[in-house]
Amino acid sequence: MTPGQVVPRREILDGRVWLSYPVRVVTHEPDLLAVYLAHDTRLSFGEGEFSWGPHGWSTVADRWRSPGVLQLQRPGEAYAVWAFRDPATDELSGWYVNFQDPYRITADGVDTLDHELDLWIPADGGPYHWKDVEAFEERARTGGFTPEQAAAVRAEAAALAARIDRGDTWWSDRWTHWRPAERWTAPPPSA
Repeated sequence: MTPGQVVPRREILDGRVWLSYPVRVVTHEPDLLAVYLAHDTRLSFGEGEFSWGPHGWSTVADRWRSPGVLQLQRPGEAYAVWAFRDPATDELSGWYVNFQDPYRITADGVDTLDHELDLWIPADGGPYHWKDVEAFEERARTGGFTPEQAAAVRAEAAALAARIDRGDTWWSDRWTHWRPAERWTAPPPSA
């Protein structure tokens, strides 16, 4: 993958695409994949029945309504860090940690699966807070995750929270001031 290239980012559930949207590659290095999801990017949802039901975003919108977001992920890690900017000031508002399957590069793009659990880290240095804990626990309780999978997500979350508590935020120094190229608007949905 090369900078500027448009590739699909897909969530795979039950061996099929549950959610897909095009992103632009910011950088693809041996220890980092950074992609950009532009405002107004079309979201595509898988058809048919899924074990988890329809994707949660499918009832909200068919496009990414938030400002563009930088998504940072490292090989083998079961989370991605998303940088959100305030639309009024264009300043970083915070880091959103999305716990997910480690990403996989495929011939089609980038595959993963969201694990529901999230963490919000305000840019102003305020305390982080957990998001969607109840949704994750409900998914685990109803069999959406095996007990081993749920334990692995909890362990990854606890380990990352401990790193953050120690001040180890590998993403902040390099990416706090990153901005997309102006021409990086929503790509066509066929990407």
